[in-house]
Amino acid sequence: MSSEFVISLAEKAVYTTLLVCGPLLVLALVIGLIISIFQATTQIQEQTLAFVPKIVAVMLGLIFFGPWMLTTMISYAQQIFGNLNRFVG
Repeated sequence: MSSEFVISLAEKAVYTTLLVCGPLLVLALVIGLIISIFQATTQIQEQTLAFVPKIVAVMLGLIFFGPWMLTTMISYAQQIFGNLNRFVG
């Protein structure tokens, strides 16, 4: 197993992680920004106000993006196990 292969594998792992987590993080960021603007304009400083909409948005994002996320992770796992067969044995 060469060092280039290990670096390539790590690079794909980081890329896949960002690709899978990205939509949910962006969704939580946008909802948090909207809630923060709402709190700033109405001067409501309740700390727990931002949590419920973020949780609901992330759950809806999981329902919407879940199949795609699962397909992406399964594809990456198949690539890893396919490459593993080349180096074992």
